[in-house]
Amino acid sequence: MNYELTHPRDMLVAIMHRIYAFGMTTTSGGNISIRDEQGSIWITPAGVDKGTLRPQDIVRVRDDGTVEGMHKPSSEYPFHKAIYQARPDIRSVLHAHPSALVSFSIVRKIPDIRIIPQAEDICGTVGYASYALPGSPKLGERIAATFREGYDTVLLENHGVACGGKTILQAFQRFETLDFCARLIIKARTLGDYKALGERDLDMFDMNKHFLPEFVPTMRTNQERELRATMCALMRRAYEQRLMPSTQGTLSARLGRKTFLITPYGIDRYNIEIGDIVMVHDGHREVGKLPSRAVILHKTIYDQHAEIAAIVSAQAPNAMAYSVTEAPFNTRTIPESYIMLRDVPRVAYGPQYNDEAAFSRMLSEDCPVLLLENDAIMATGQSLIQAYDRLEVAEFTARSLISAAPLGGLVAISDEETAEIEQHFLGKPAR
Repeated sequence: MNYELTHPRDMLVAIMHRIYAFGMTTTSGGNISIRDEQGSIWITPAGVDKGTLRPQDIVRVRDDGTVEGMHKPSSEYPFHKAIYQARPDIRSVLHAHPSALVSFSIVRKIPDIRIIPQAEDICGTVGYASYALPGSPKLGERIAATFREGYDTVLLENHGVACGGKTILQAFQRFETLDFCARLIIKARTLGDYKALGERDLDMFDMNKHFLPEFVPTMRTNQERELRATMCALMRRAYEQRLMPSTQGTLSARLGRKTFLITPYGIDRYNIEIGDIVMVHDGHREVGKLPSRAVILHKTIYDQHAEIAAIVSAQAPNAMAYSVTEAPFNTRTIPESYIMLRDVPRVAYGPQYNDEAAFSRMLSEDCPVLLLENDAIMATGQSLIQAYDRLEVAEFTARSLISAAPLGGLVAISDEETAEIEQHFLGKPAR
């Protein structure tokens, strides 16, 4: 979706559908608005089912207070208006009550956004607004005062969250990222204490290594066209399955000995199109496009491993709970998990940014999946589907392990049973 060329009412419906579909609001909860160039505020209506919201349901409130539309504006319109008055740079406001952020708001704590590397860049420092009656002038004053201090993401005491942005997508990504951090911390706490990133760690993430020299492709093959379409379909599927947020997740596929395709930097994962995919050839990027930050790492892996044809990395929430704690990620849950994943080692934070060759050497036929501390889970394969399947299996395995914790914890497949699996399914000699 080209948000710049889309009407405000269509943007509001598209984003609300994403929020509702992913369980981050209820039928009656949450509201979003956009302030246009003329000063009008377009806002979701009061009392309309968020699951069936239509463009014609959106309400326009003109700068002079005139209301246009089939419905009344959201009861939270006063605080949207107050935020816009306090921050002329903000063009969109999103408010909702996702359960994980409500959990933080009712214990009056702010989620630690340094649990993953990109969250601070996206959310900024998270502010806090004390409780007031929903829809009241006092609530608007308190929220607007916090935004006036420079915060773009504000947790509302015993209420939820409000996020602002220069665009509706930016406001949504702040909301989605803070919610992800909250959910990740809650999952991690079921396993033990979690580890946050320090300044040096975040500095490594901020180093942009995707500015390769450019080249102009001279020929497009049917293999390339097919790979581009498959990559876009898998990225959308990964987003819809909640294997990655809209701001993070990388997929690449080998196209030749020195050529591969990789997903772009800075484009909403839900809306990646075939023209966004970036070709990388002999250390050069396709003209006019920026590849993922991980492009050097992927190039190094392809250079060192002729058997690897595809790579996917993502912040799958259950697997990530193991990446931010010291809890062992034991794949010996069911035979299928071990067959697909083998043992999955945890990689200390850093080599993926500053020692790609050493990181790449950790991968092998017997080690196709790596858990990157506070960053992602990476799966490789001899095809796109195999790499993606391994990502799914890793997330399903992690989810099963976390669900098993309150039932007494994992009783793993034994060493003898594992050896039998290796001999029968993986062709290894008997021990």
